[in-house]
Amino acid sequence: MLASFVPPAPAEYLRALPEIVLTGVATLVMVLEPLTPPGRKRALGYLGLLGLLGALAAAVAGYSNQGLAFSGMLRVDGFAVFFRVLVIVAGALAALISFQYLRREDAESGEFYALLLYSVAGQCLMAASNELIVLFIGLEISSIASYVLAGFLRRDKLANEAAAKYFLLGSFATAFLLYGVAMIYGATGATNLDAIRQALPAAKMGLLAAAAAALMFVGFALKVSAAPFQVWAPDVYQGAPAPVTAFLSAGPKAAAFAVFLRVYLTAFGSISARWENVMWSSALLTMVVGNFGALSQTNIKRLLAYSSIAHAGYVMVAVAAHTEAAVAAAMYYLAVYVLMTIGAFALVSYFARKGEQWVHVDDLAGLGQRQPVTAALFAILLLSLIGVPPTGGFFAKFYVFKASLDAGLSGLTILGLLNSAVAAYYYLRILVVMYMRDPGKSILDLPPMAAGTRTVLWTTSLASLALGLYPSIVLRFTGLAVTK
Repeated sequence: MLASFVPPAPAEYLRALPEIVLTGVATLVMVLEPLTPPGRKRALGYLGLLGLLGALAAAVAGYSNQGLAFSGMLRVDGFAVFFRVLVIVAGALAALISFQYLRREDAESGEFYALLLYSVAGQCLMAASNELIVLFIGLEISSIASYVLAGFLRRDKLANEAAAKYFLLGSFATAFLLYGVAMIYGATGATNLDAIRQALPAAKMGLLAAAAAALMFVGFALKVSAAPFQVWAPDVYQGAPAPVTAFLSAGPKAAAFAVFLRVYLTAFGSISARWENVMWSSALLTMVVGNFGALSQTNIKRLLAYSSIAHAGYVMVAVAAHTEAAVAAAMYYLAVYVLMTIGAFALVSYFARKGEQWVHVDDLAGLGQRQPVTAALFAILLLSLIGVPPTGGFFAKFYVFKASLDAGLSGLTILGLLNSAVAAYYYLRILVVMYMRDPGKSILDLPPMAAGTRTVLWTTSLASLALGLYPSIVLRFTGLAVTK
């Protein structure tokens, strides 16, 4: 066995460079944590941010070094590069929000940034995985770090509750996923996605393969908060620290959709007739639960949590369509979604103050009068979440619904459009409060916004607008990534 072992080529290590950089820097932060004086912990955050930027450069460079790595376990292509870049950007934006938040909560620690980097490393591995075992490893690296991040404020009861719920339901998702992996191995004798795709049409155990696809769907649906497996999201998003909520709503969800698309369109593409109706039903139920659940929310974090569920439903519409155009539309949608969601939570993180005492919709009353620029940037993000032109959110929904219509899912498209109309109500309610209500107690002692939070708010708002004015910036790449 040893004589037949062939070491990986240098190019293969370069294809795994983002994960190597993230893991190495995260480990370095952990080593330096006990050696860093209490008042200088932010330096470890800057080191973590530097590691994220280095991983981003490595991910971009991977586009010119595409191919398989480590005996076909990793596939670095345009699809993987896109999602690697997306989750790394989500991690960097969350880190920038965290600087002010952690200092305000007296919780500055290198552990936070190390966990963030480990989670992003797992998500990058998920995006590039071409093997179900590697996918599982990446998912667990990301998930375990995320569970700890959700309960990072150990003295906060809500954070403890959020972490416990996230851990328990995440463990169930893992169990379902592993049962599915075991069953597909029993049906095809393979865990490599390409091998599964080739073996499925000839497999005699069609029922076993269908059961595997169903169990894996449960695992992935829990991770992306798709109905009927979305119940954990509102409580976890409300209880977790605001920067962690921003990260959980963006990075892990984008990575989970990456493997969702990769597995069901690559491995299970030949049995799409069996799972298309399941995706159709889940997409509709997710949109309905998310949008109608948000209507009655007064806590803005819970409102954005239900909004996040609804947006997962829109992406599920593209999964149900399962065409090349639908995959490209889903990728574009997720890029816009990550930006506008993290931007919205950046404003919540800033406005909530110490202990997150101001997190209700009515607390935003008078923001348009007291801080007109901040309110305007937040308004752009809200309009993008609604899908108002010329924001990126409009074209995200347009391309998803167009792909759905072209795939013959006219009923789902119409119901999705009606759900978008429902969503406009609860987003516009926030705008009415900001601009048409007199300032209350919550607005009187607003502290200066830190440079990191301001950078995130400006970047996400302007990027959401730019992707609406120039959608081809992302669409060209997503089209190439899917067709190659």
